[in-house]
Amino acid sequence: MTNKRPEEIEKMDFETAFTALQENVTQLEGEELSLEKALTLFERGQALAKRCAVLLDEAELKVRTLTMPASTAAEEED
Repeated sequence: MTNKRPEEIEKMDFETAFTALQENVTQLEGEELSLEKALTLFERGQALAKRCAVLLDEAELKVRTLTMPASTAAEEED
């Protein structure tokens, strides 16, 4: 596992963040961890999940914008 700081997580692309999140969950589920280590992993997992959600929201907005009918797009620009 790589312990990236929050500012490094903010620079991750979706695939990297999602893979890191999966690795994080695997560690939390499969190891006997101290409370401190478990909390650190949980906190990191929350940051990774938030990053994934933000990137998915951005992608959804882009898809909606690109698939919006031209008449609707013109109305929204007014």
